Amino acid sequence: MLSLRYRVVVALALAVVAVGVCVHLGMTFLHVAPANTVSRQHGEAVDEWIYPEFEQNWKLFAPNPLQQNISVQVRASVRGTDGMTVTSGWYDLSAEDGRAIDGNLLPSHTQQNELRRAWDFFVATHDSQNRPVGLRGALSEAYLRRIAVLRLDRNDAVRATTGGGGVLERVQVRSRTTNVPPPEWSREKVSTTPSYRELPWWKVPRDEALGGVR
Repeated sequence: MLSLRYRVVVALALAVVAVGVCVHLGMTFLHVAPANTVSRQHGEAVDEWIYPEFEQNWKLFAPNPLQQNISVQVRASVRGTDGMTVTSGWYDLSAEDGRAIDGNLLPSHTQQNELRRAWDFFVATHDSQNRPVGLRGALSEAYLRRIAVLRLDRNDAVRATTGGGGVLERVQVRSRTTNVPPPEWSREKVSTTPSYRELPWWKVPRDEALGGVR
């Protein structure tokens, strides 16, 4: 039997969780529901809650589901202790997520969706010339950049690039897109040659370069 003190703590914890769940469900409902007085009045707050982690979309049920494999890759520009700047090779972040999911009965949300949603968020807020087309353009760039910096740190890219110490100065992200081959019985012909979309180099803020992203 729990003491009165612990029962109060448990009750408060459950209340906080219940409130959080109700707020999240309410925000999600306002995001997917037709425009109404509440969503128009508080649209900015709803968008800040939903994007980029909880966006809802219907791509799985579209008349023409996605038929491409999109891989997100990143490379780093590192200034070594000798003052020289060195560029790393490309790190295939999507492949790393794939290896983490393969054979994993309970893969995490970040392994399955974090990188994919970040790339979708960027594409949705930029034109084909990688110029922002909405108010969330800067947010999507910062979100994708921080994920890239975190993954480079996880791969110890600075040390691997310079062979020692150094500072991460810039990152560049690109996508590699290939068409999914049609089934053997199909007469459809598609090119399997990959196409690339390279983004501009982004400067990494000093706090991020020194491990401020976690």
